[in-house]
Amino acid sequence: MTQGTSEPAQAAPAERHFETYEDFWPYYVAMHSKAATRWVHLAGTLTGLAVTTYGLLARRPKYLLGLPVIGYGAAWPAHFLIEKNNPATFGYPAWSLRGDAQMIRMMLAGRDHELAEIAAKRLAENGD
Repeated sequence: MTQGTSEPAQAAPAERHFETYEDFWPYYVAMHSKAATRWVHLAGTLTGLAVTTYGLLARRPKYLLGLPVIGYGAAWPAHFLIEKNNPATFGYPAWSLRGDAQMIRMMLAGRDHELAEIAAKRLAENGD
């Protein structure tokens, strides 16, 4: 009970915990519910990949940082400014990387509408 009242203290919201990637995936997509966020991720990842590939081919080691620096440098501000949420990378770095790859593959295959549907369903059910 809280001091001075007869009401029980409210518990802090529980942290999200996922046992499997399959459980994490809809949450990950929901954190990218806006198309603009997904497209910023795609552009940042592909640009970073191109810079990293150049670094490998040209034997220019500093360019190997292209993927993480450009990829995250584009993605994280999109979360803060567009989605108004924190990147899932902060809590689930490995699964987020896998989620990025899956999301980008789906987008490149013309399946962005499916991502929007997954996000809308997850948000309606859980309010993430």
